[in-house]
Amino acid sequence: MASLTDATGSRGILRPSQVGSVYRLGRYPCDPRLDPYVEHYWSVRWALDTPRREQSSVLSHPAVHLSFEEGEEPVRHGHPLPSVLVHGVITTRFDIELAGRGRVLGVKFRPGGFTALTGLDASRFTDSVASLPTVVPGAEGLWDEVFACEDDEGRCAVAERHLVAWLPSEVDPDYVRVRALVDDVAADRGVVRSAELARRHAMSDRTMQRLLRRYVGISAAWLIRRYRLLDAMTALQEDPGLDLAELALTLGWYDQSHLTRDFTAAVGVPPSRYGRGLDTGRGGDGTSASAR
Repeated sequence: MASLTDATGSRGILRPSQVGSVYRLGRYPCDPRLDPYVEHYWSVRWALDTPRREQSSVLSHPAVHLSFEEGEEPVRHGHPLPSVLVHGVITTRFDIELAGRGRVLGVKFRPGGFTALTGLDASRFTDSVASLPTVVPGAEGLWDEVFACEDDEGRCAVAERHLVAWLPSEVDPDYVRVRALVDDVAADRGVVRSAELARRHAMSDRTMQRLLRRYVGISAAWLIRRYRLLDAMTALQEDPGLDLAELALTLGWYDQSHLTRDFTAAVGVPPSRYGRGLDTGRGGDGTSASAR
C-alpha cells in the first residue's frame, strides 16, 4: 500500500479551526486499482475531557462515505458502536457531537463510486446512515478485522482488501457518464442550470436526473448549488470580510439575496453571520465553538 500522509484539507468543514485543536484529521491515498471509485481514506480522532463536548459540522460533498466507528459513547448516528456505516449524501448541514474519546476511519467514494462498486442505488441512502452489514451481504465481520489493527495504515489495508474484492469485471458506462457530469460541474462554475448541463453532455434532462439520483443520490440542481456553496464557504473562511454581492455574482448567483437564501438553507445561518463568526473566533454557525 502507498505510504500514508497526514492532510489538513478542510473544505466543507464549517469550523476549520477545530482541526488540530479539537480533533486530528488525516487523509490517505488508496490503491491505484480503486482510484476510479475511491477518492481517498480519511481518519478522525478526538480525546475530550469530561464534561467537555464539541459540535462538529460539515457541508457534505456529493459523495457516499463508508465509516468504521468506535468510541466511548454507546451509540453514534443511531447505531451501536463499534459499527461500519454507509453515509449517503446529506443534503443539509451534517452535525455530530464529539465527547470523550472516539475514532473513525472513513472511505470517501467518488461521486457515484459506491453504486458502481456495489450496485446499490445511492438514493436509498440520501440523508441517512445505514449499517453496512444490513445492505452488503458478507460484511458482518468487517469491523472486527479493521478494529484489530491499531494504526490507520493497517486499518486502511484491511478495508482496502475488501474494497478491491468489490471491483467489477468491466467499467459501467453509466458510471462514466455520471463522473463526466459531476466533473464538469466541479470544474466549471459557469454551469448554473440543469438544462444547460444536460445539453453539454448530449442527454435529456430526464436521463441526466435519473443517472444522478441512482449513482449519487441527488438532483442536478442540488449538485450545481452545492459546489457553489462549498466555494462560498471556502471564500469566507479565507476572507470573512468579503463583499457578499460581489461573491454572489462571481459564483453565479443572480444577486446577494439569492446567495443568502441558499447559504442559510444549507449552513443554518446567513453568510454574513458565518463570516463574522469566523472573524471573532466563534463557531462558524454563529455559536460558541465549544458546547460545554
